[in-house]
Amino acid sequence: MTRPPLPPFTDASARAKVQAAEDAWNSRDPERVALAYTEDSVWRNRDRFLTGRAEIRAFLADKWERELDYRLRKELWAHTGNRISVRFEYEWHDASGQWWRSHGNEQWEFDDDGLMRRREASINDVPITAEDRRIL
Repeated sequence: MTRPPLPPFTDASARAKVQAAEDAWNSRDPERVALAYTEDSVWRNRDRFLTGRAEIRAFLADKWERELDYRLRKELWAHTGNRISVRFEYEWHDASGQWWRSHGNEQWEFDDDGLMRRREASINDVPITAEDRRIL
């Protein structure tokens, strides 16, 4: 299975890869998102360490059960060869109605077929009011 665009990335193909990731994550569909990763993909997400699509799928299902009305924006930061770095922000609310803005950066590494084999994410959360939302 291939997942274009494929490395080595150009400016245009790196931007397309980032946009495809943003679109997939905004679907809030764990199955759809998990298909972008290798079967043995390794993640660090905050303080969680995951390996493989099954763990990624379960993590995402749990995430979107807790992070309600999730909306994400990603921005290409840098790229070289088979690696892309992005900055991102997403907004969501919890079951009590408290809104949050989560922001951070990710480093991605891809295999030759364009599947992500490694993802390192550093994320911080800031409480916001509904009126402070920027991603509508």
